[in-house]
Amino acid sequence: MAQLRSETHMKYISATPDIMGGAPVIAGTRIPIEVILYRLKDGYTLDEIQEMYDWVDRQRLEAAIDEVISYIGEVLHAEEVS
Repeated sequence: MAQLRSETHMKYISATPDIMGGAPVIAGTRIPIEVILYRLKDGYTLDEIQEMYDWVDRQRLEAAIDEVISYIGEVLHAEEVS
């Protein structure tokens, strides 16, 4: 993942060198967002993932996933071709 936007723009995802080696995590946790995405890809439901991390509420998981989707859309959006 490219460098994350500044913390002021990312409410539910953070990346700092001293937490999980700088991997993007759900803010306030040590849960890499990559792990959540791989679990979704592997067929886990959001309810099942939330049960694995029961200290993180579902709304926060959904918001973190929404931020990843938004970030990807911004970073990978093709510039207009002349």
